[in-house]
Amino acid sequence: MNWYEKLNQYFPVEEMKSKEHMDTLLKEKGSVYFKDEGPYHVLMYAEFPSFTFVDYLFVSKESRGMGLGKKALQFLKDKNKPIILEVEPVDYEDTDSEKRLRFYAREGFEHASSIGYCRRSLATGEENSMEILYWAPNNESEEEIFESMKKMYGEIHTYKDEHFYGESYDPVSQVLTFEEESKKDVLGPFNNPVSK
Repeated sequence: MNWYEKLNQYFPVEEMKSKEHMDTLLKEKGSVYFKDEGPYHVLMYAEFPSFTFVDYLFVSKESRGMGLGKKALQFLKDKNKPIILEVEPVDYEDTDSEKRLRFYAREGFEHASSIGYCRRSLATGEENSMEILYWAPNNESEEEIFESMKKMYGEIHTYKDEHFYGESYDPVSQVLTFEEESKKDVLGPFNNPVSK
């Protein structure tokens, strides 16, 4: 099974880019967009001068517990710049979503609770709300994370979108919002005060 099939089997259709979109990013944005893969993992990420965005991180079920996810994140943490990623809100009927949040909490990520993120899927036409998590080695603020997300959305998610999907994603101003009043911290239940 190739890297794209692995991602496609694991991530919901509304979160997936087309293979053509990802291949084009790797080719035309090769100075920014990267793929790191091994037999049991696939990491797709965009690295900008002031932050790194994790587009997809897949670790196969049979290798969980071997520390591959931790190693992939450590590779990015070693760059000493903020790491940003999108996660689905916790779904208690989907144990993977809970495990994912627990993993990121353990890895020192924070929930950008002032950032609202909801984009319409071009695959399903439905609104898809996601939460933004970030790791801030230099105490970067949520405002800085918000500005980084806007840059990433324009350069990665919507890159040539009309060409690949026949229509464009909504503009960043409709997709990302910054609220003074924070939402509930999705990582709260997984943060162990002892480990902080």
